[in-house]
Amino acid sequence: MATWGGLLFQDSVSPLMEQLIFFHDHALLILLLITSLVIYMIYMLMSNMMLNRFLLEGQEIEIIWTVFPAVVLIFIAFPSLRLLYLLDEVSSPGLTLKVLGHQWYWSYEYSDFGDLEFDSYMSGDDVGGDFRLLDVDNRIVLPAGCMVRSLISSVDVIHSWAVPGLG
Repeated sequence: MATWGGLLFQDSVSPLMEQLIFFHDHALLILLLITSLVIYMIYMLMSNMMLNRFLLEGQEIEIIWTVFPAVVLIFIAFPSLRLLYLLDEVSSPGLTLKVLGHQWYWSYEYSDFGDLEFDSYMSGDDVGGDFRLLDVDNRIVLPAGCMVRSLISSVDVIHSWAVPGLG
């Protein structure tokens, strides 16, 4: 559960969110390596007193700084495209949740369980806890580790709704 001051993602409750966290770590490692390389090169250039004022062209370095970014982008793009297709594919979800946004509350319906539906209102400011303006009176309960299809719509105004643990 995410609380104030947390530095990491929320705990994942779906296989897709696990893959998103792995991709985030992969991209962050690449960025960390690039940053370390740039800092090292700046340090070496600043501490080196030998300059080559007569260097007019350098085919090797131009090839390197053209090919290296392309390779880095490929290492980031392929896992990203794989995840994009995985997120778009919904194959036989274990549960379908219909979410309907109203102006001041949300209506939920578990369509796989017949007539199970309820409304969820935001808790007031007088309720104690760490989730000020994020907590509700009736929370949705979703199974962990299986595919959940969410059908989200609105009755009157545009809403923002998310369950970050699902991806």
